Amino acid sequence: MLADLGYDGVGLTLDHMHLDPLAPDLADRTRRVAHRLDALGLEVTVETGARYVLDPRRKHGPSLLDADPEDRARRTDLLLRAVRVAADLGAHAVHCFSGVTPPGTDRDTAWKRLTESLTPVLDAAGAAGVPLAVEPEPGHLLATLADFHRLRRLLGDPEHLGLTLDIGHCQCLEPLPPADCVRAAAPWLRHVQIEDMRRGVHEHLPFGDGEIDFPPVLEALAATGYRGLTVVELPRHSHAGPHHADLSLSFLRRAASFPRRAATCEGSSR
Repeated sequence: MLADLGYDGVGLTLDHMHLDPLAPDLADRTRRVAHRLDALGLEVTVETGARYVLDPRRKHGPSLLDADPEDRARRTDLLLRAVRVAADLGAHAVHCFSGVTPPGTDRDTAWKRLTESLTPVLDAAGAAGVPLAVEPEPGHLLATLADFHRLRRLLGDPEHLGLTLDIGHCQCLEPLPPADCVRAAAPWLRHVQIEDMRRGVHEHLPFGDGEIDFPPVLEALAATGYRGLTVVELPRHSHAGPHHADLSLSFLRRAASFPRRAATCEGSSR
């Protein structure tokens, strides 16, 4: 359906219904998905934001920040699996986020857990030649572009550490306008998510329902030479996925006042 609509790619979230990373025969299933993507002419980025893929009772749990080392290791293992899947799919990047700081955990301890948990993932990403694209997420330990740069410095600026920039999140809480965020993030930008949003409210909205001026954002992406995927992320509208996939691509094409690659759409349960 996405290929028929004219999308160039998909942000593929590893989940029970989207290439389950924990079910048997992952390598064989990944090969089948790779062949299907190739046949449809779709590029791909691997996303890891499934709500309940590791724990059916705890949203996004366990995280990289949990107090229990075994729980943190489970999340790290998921990301390692995602790197292998991404390499087999020829994906642009593997997306991830820090998680919410657990109650009673001080920030220094949380940052220490994050860097330790991500180190083996970055090693695997480097070996596979697939960037790890960390997303600043409102409410998480790593919530802003400034937090991303803190992580980068703590890890010693590894080559395969990149950034996922969510345009709506920029509108929600960054001090700079979204287009300026794109320009500021350009050297590290490996993945982009896009939707509308209002200042101070973390709610993913269909295009036109929020406050973002999109032509400058698309111009900034083109001007900075970004060549990854730009995925439409409307997790609360999945019940009307075909409808919003069609409307979103039409909106972005109108918003682009210059020739550019089409946007992409995210297959996600987030």
